[in-house]
Amino acid sequence: MIDQLEKHIERVKAFESKDSGAIEAFRIEFLGKKGVLTDLFAAFKSVPNEEKKVFGQKLNELKIAATEKISTLKEALEETATVSGLYGDLTRPGSPLEIGSRHPISIVKNQIIDIFSRIGFNVSEGPEMEDDWHNFTALNLPEYHPARDMQDTFFIQTDPDILLRTHTSSVQVRYMENNTPPIRTISPGRVFRNEAISARSHCFFHQVEGLYIDKDVSFADLKQTLQYFTESLFGKSKIRLRPSYFPFTEPSAEVDVYWGLETETDYKMTKGTGWLEIMGCGMVDPNVLRNCGIDPEEYSGFAFGMGIDRIALLLHQISDIRLLSENDIRFLSQFKGSF
Repeated sequence: MIDQLEKHIERVKAFESKDSGAIEAFRIEFLGKKGVLTDLFAAFKSVPNEEKKVFGQKLNELKIAATEKISTLKEALEETATVSGLYGDLTRPGSPLEIGSRHPISIVKNQIIDIFSRIGFNVSEGPEMEDDWHNFTALNLPEYHPARDMQDTFFIQTDPDILLRTHTSSVQVRYMENNTPPIRTISPGRVFRNEAISARSHCFFHQVEGLYIDKDVSFADLKQTLQYFTESLFGKSKIRLRPSYFPFTEPSAEVDVYWGLETETDYKMTKGTGWLEIMGCGMVDPNVLRNCGIDPEEYSGFAFGMGIDRIALLLHQISDIRLLSENDIRFLSQFKGSF
């Protein structure tokens, strides 16, 4: 009888299953009303007195082992069912993760920053809400100056001295006020102008403006810097500078890059000339240096500015500037894999 109990105990300890039906059948076999333990308790009366103690101990051991085994298997089964209910079938292959994409504005901005960082330019930023001094007056645009009419400005009604910046030149003013030459910085950011929204223009867009202030800086330094930039970004080595006017630079120029006339698109973009305007530039006006606390007798410098949106349209052959701000996932997903 004791040998029989030992075999039952070994069988209980060895039993494993993840099937609820098999576990229930095992419970009935050992703990049911007509199960093994019921029969063994009934047979206890016929066990010789000298074996009753050992038999009783083994019988209790079998009962405890069977009860604990069934409880453990059921708990494991319930835990699996709970996890499966929360997360579904864990044996199925996982769903592929959707790879995001950078916005074309971010792609172009990062390319421009990388190019200028190679020649020592750092990045400076400033507030999008500006005061009149930093946005206009310090840049050689005093009150009632006619050049202010060149930019349709969003003013804050509660304070006519506060406005949404019309260019990131205001960041350059702040940088010059807080840093001493040599200065070599670019200022990327969003700007605002009260313009009609169309396929080619918007009431907000993005600029990158550059500034270099040091002793003996010349127009030749400006041209060489822009030559390096256009070759790095566009792969085009031929540029030209046309005389122009900006209140904060003198002399001033518009920069064109020779795009070529190889395709029909080239003819449309350049209006049949092969030349494409990409930015404005010039030598920083001495009045601007003086307004920012820099001695124009000792230092000189150059500045340039370009629209990131326009360059993004050009590089990625985008036909409508409004696509850059509409967050259409069908449009943005085309730039997966771009950095």
